[in-house]
Amino acid sequence: MTPDASTWRSSEYDHLDRLTASDLAWEWLRRNDAYDADFEAVASDPGDPEPLTDRIRQRWGLRFPRRSTDLVS
Repeated sequence: MTPDASTWRSSEYDHLDRLTASDLAWEWLRRNDAYDADFEAVASDPGDPEPLTDRIRQRWGLRFPRRSTDLVS
């Protein structure tokens, strides 16, 4: 007997249909314990964040946009 797959989706996840690719990636990445540990290491380190940021960028394939230096205040 083949199970009825027509109702496999939970309405709890309907919002996922409206997410961009990067939004969807974030939804899953933020639930990853290893990523969370890397993020906490960066957030709690009072020193230069660049080495840890580089490690996270390489390990997780992330980009961290920089603020424009051309901003007028």
